[in-house]
Amino acid sequence: MRTDVASDVIERLEVCSLPTARRVAAMLDQEPDAMHEGLALPRGWQFILLGADTPRKALRSDGFPGLGVPIPDLGLPRLMLAGRTVDYLGDIPIGATLRRSSRIEDIVEKNGPSGPMALLTVGHRLKLRDELVLTETQTYALLAADRGRAAAKRPEMAYTPAPGSAHRTIVPDETLLFQYSALGFNSHKIHINRQYAQEVEALPDLVVNGGLITLLMTQFVRHDLAATPSRLQTRHLAPLYCDRPLTIVAEKVGLAWRVSALDDQGLLCARMEVETQ
Repeated sequence: MRTDVASDVIERLEVCSLPTARRVAAMLDQEPDAMHEGLALPRGWQFILLGADTPRKALRSDGFPGLGVPIPDLGLPRLMLAGRTVDYLGDIPIGATLRRSSRIEDIVEKNGPSGPMALLTVGHRLKLRDELVLTETQTYALLAADRGRAAAKRPEMAYTPAPGSAHRTIVPDETLLFQYSALGFNSHKIHINRQYAQEVEALPDLVVNGGLITLLMTQFVRHDLAATPSRLQTRHLAPLYCDRPLTIVAEKVGLAWRVSALDDQGLLCARMEVETQ
């Protein structure tokens, strides 16, 4: 059932500040002093411009603040990122002031074998002066109270990379999850509160932020593949957990790249289709 609840556009001025760019660089183990005003913000780092400023009293029960717009509860207390699409239409200079517009674009309520759920789509646009430089659409799955146990018992999606595929293994630890959550002002409890993740949502451990997975995959495209993304589409298929190795694998598909994130069992958890310049 499609719910006609598209929200009004919320506009904000956002500053692509040098200190924040330096902190993202530090989080990614890059040289912070390599950042300077006027340098193009590395593609994938736009999450620092899409954070929420939701007062604590308005947070969802799971702690999620929404990203630019308040996210309704709909009687569905759990939330997971399902996917995102980003179009890079221009560069964002560090130090620039941008106008961000955000809105809920769609809510589709469903009733499946595991109970009620909803897919909620949030759209963002960033303009530099009057020029649209980035659009990002995020889709969230809102889940019923008993769905956390279903998420912990996800179906297995084995994936065997082609021989010679580019790959890198990363271990997202608690510090990385904290730093990413802090830089994006994301207080979702499944990323920062182990007791909540395990006892309330019945998950094995802290969940790696979907946005952090997208960031790490985009960094892989930029650094390991030496490519500049112009468009990316990410689907999150299953959670990845703190302190467990995450392997990023890339394969060329025509003129584009298919980038996959595998868990410590080699199971497919996220997939990104990337168009490059």
